[in-house]
Amino acid sequence: MSKRNSQEAKRAARERLREERERQAKRAKVRRQLVVAGSMVAVLAIAGGVGYAVVQNNKPTKWEEAADAKVVAPANTSGKNGTTVVVGDSKSKNTIHLYEDPRCPACAQFEQTVGETVNKGMKDGTYKLSFTLGTFLDGNLGGEGSKKALSALGAALNVSTDAFLEYKTALYSTKYHPEESTDEFSKDSYLIKVANTVDALKNNKTFQSAVEKGTYDAWAMKMSKSFDDDGIKSTPTIKINDKTIDNPSTVAQWETALKDAGVTK
Repeated sequence: MSKRNSQEAKRAARERLREERERQAKRAKVRRQLVVAGSMVAVLAIAGGVGYAVVQNNKPTKWEEAADAKVVAPANTSGKNGTTVVVGDSKSKNTIHLYEDPRCPACAQFEQTVGETVNKGMKDGTYKLSFTLGTFLDGNLGGEGSKKALSALGAALNVSTDAFLEYKTALYSTKYHPEESTDEFSKDSYLIKVANTVDALKNNKTFQSAVEKGTYDAWAMKMSKSFDDDGIKSTPTIKINDKTIDNPSTVAQWETALKDAGVTK
């Protein structure tokens, strides 16, 4: 090989080496760009996920939204937001005011032992009944059974006062009132099942739709606030003509409480 040919070969080799290095440098640059881009996507995804979680955590719950929603008050109510529920002869000079929570076991016990007698006195005209229902047990125990049951009671009240009283009796009955620690009342299907034992509510599509759609959820929240605003600390709380009495555990004790309060026809 001549000296000239040898130099040409060396230049060609150097040129090929330079070109190869340039190709490798370009590939390395592309890899770095892909890594950076991938990292940015990952960071943005994480940031987006955190942002979504923050937004979700800050969103109001269903019941918080209901508390601020426009109230649809049931029929047979009065007062602001329909939170006054009075059943019986409005001309009666005597008022029995009952404060209860649907999940309350003591309320269930009261209803099972004295409820029928209490309702009879109202029907006889001895007094009228006033109801304020709360939902504090949902906060104490977790769940939403008290709120759901209260909303369903609103749907029953919209049908009639008799339907309301009979449904409340059924919810507190030994057969259907759940253990305090369970949340059966949070299920629409269970509330409707209990309602089907009440003639006026059995297969009542309007009632069932109101339960499932939460028509009276906002009303239930206003009623619960009224309960809280009255400063009630335990349930049942029973007032005869605005005076709180000891909770009767028997019919005889109830009749004694009425007599002591001077309640007569």
